[in-house]
Amino acid sequence: MTSQTRILIKGGKIVNDDCSRITDVYIEDGIIKDVGLNLQVPGGVRVIDATDKLVIPGGIDTHTHMELAFMGTQAVDDFYIGTKAALAGGTTMILDFAIPQRGASLLEAFDKWRSCADPKACCDYSLHIAVTWWSEKVKEDMEILVQEKGINSFKMFMAYKDVFMLRDHELYAAFSQCKDIGAIAQVHAENGDLIAEGAKKMLAMGITGPEGHELCRPEEVEAEATQRAITIAHSVNCPLYVVHVMSKSAAKVVANSRREGKVVFGEPIAAGLGTDGTHYWNKDWAHAAKFVMGPPLRPDPSTPGYLMDLLANDDLSVTGTDNCTFSTCQKALGKDDFTKIPNGVNGVEDRMSVIWEKGVYSGKMDENRFVAVTSTNAAKIFNLYPRKGTIAKGSDADIVVWDPIATRTISAKTHHQAVDYNIFEGMVCHGVPVVTISRGRVVYEDGVLHASPGEGRYIPRKPFSEFVYKRIQQRDMVSQPKPVEREPYKGEVFSLAAKNGTSRPGGRGLHQSTFTLSGDAVEGSPSPPHSSKRVMAPPGGKSSIVF
Repeated sequence: MTSQTRILIKGGKIVNDDCSRITDVYIEDGIIKDVGLNLQVPGGVRVIDATDKLVIPGGIDTHTHMELAFMGTQAVDDFYIGTKAALAGGTTMILDFAIPQRGASLLEAFDKWRSCADPKACCDYSLHIAVTWWSEKVKEDMEILVQEKGINSFKMFMAYKDVFMLRDHELYAAFSQCKDIGAIAQVHAENGDLIAEGAKKMLAMGITGPEGHELCRPEEVEAEATQRAITIAHSVNCPLYVVHVMSKSAAKVVANSRREGKVVFGEPIAAGLGTDGTHYWNKDWAHAAKFVMGPPLRPDPSTPGYLMDLLANDDLSVTGTDNCTFSTCQKALGKDDFTKIPNGVNGVEDRMSVIWEKGVYSGKMDENRFVAVTSTNAAKIFNLYPRKGTIAKGSDADIVVWDPIATRTISAKTHHQAVDYNIFEGMVCHGVPVVTISRGRVVYEDGVLHASPGEGRYIPRKPFSEFVYKRIQQRDMVSQPKPVEREPYKGEVFSLAAKNGTSRPGGRGLHQSTFTLSGDAVEGSPSPPHSSKRVMAPPGGKSSIVF
């Protein structure tokens, strides 16, 4: 056994989501073997001095799109470059999205993403599966993925009309299936119909630049879809996870729903917490296009601070990045039409520092909440806890030694991602990773990466996460509607069957009215025709309505 597999972290402050304490951590064979002071450890152990540093669980990025083929091109961060950059930023696990084309097999999409990720991933990863169409076959695939492939989350799109978008009845069916198999339903919440019409309107007005992207999908389009998704999910008692909450309006919908007792989780992303949509109006087209993503960043400059406030106070729950990077020349596919600009931004490397700067350093949240929103809550929601998301005996040795005082300036010139720009360019961040440990190995130290492709592993997840499903299952037990017990009705029942031109009993059938909009009587009616009728004094008050 080498010193690489035995590590003692000494003198640091261990920070979990619930408490902080100064103590030591002993790692062996990729697992945290012990936590405490004056630990008895074997000889030949590598010692990492964490004095005056924080020792935190490795970050979990809940939302990435590595090497995604989208809008006619492919994201430049593949699973090797993307996960290597993640480790440099203090993230030790990503959850990526396997997205089948409309009509394609979900199982085949899972296999395709595994074949891409397994030989390249430098850190552990898992997968969400997108449901881009609906059929009995999709329903069957979902159950197989949960039972045999370790999937417990499925994403539905309410945007990208005619590509990925599901209609309300399909959402209802998909949410119902998620509930039955113990998965969490995720939604990209935007009204796809309104976006399609808005895009046509902007182009017809001669607005072809990146500003048109935001103008055709304003925040009320996001808020409406968020409310609709929560309503549909609640109607079937299905837990809901709203990905990339980008606007104040949508965030308010999530926050209010949580306060009403609905089981819903909101995920703001690093981009929405660290910058805003004023960039879409920049005179430099290339600069403006860098920020194009869906839903868009919001031009209200108070939005990032508002989202951070809600994140700090548990109205929003967890953070991802929606890391889906396209180079400047790829973005230029939409130089004459904003609808053709590939949607996506960077963030996987900078998420931890941006949230520390905008959240902890600013005084909006403490170090424990930082751990919760960057790691622990994700582990609990997606049933990875306590294997991931905490520093405890028996947990995976995914650990970051974090310097809360040191600063770094974010720049495309120094980042480890493949994309040729950075939406956080020039931002000075307090809080930087000094050492990143993944699977018990030091993979980043003092600015130098030691990560290799294929060292990460696919992590299967079980269904029915207790953190998500405890309330759901209890409500199923106690809140099911029941029929009212009553004596059967024994009176006369009106007959709708016509006999000899009349309905029984007595009275004329309502479907046999002699009224017409023209005022003419139906043939055979004894009433003479009138050019109009004036109702002068109906019950309830006077009227002068003329038909």
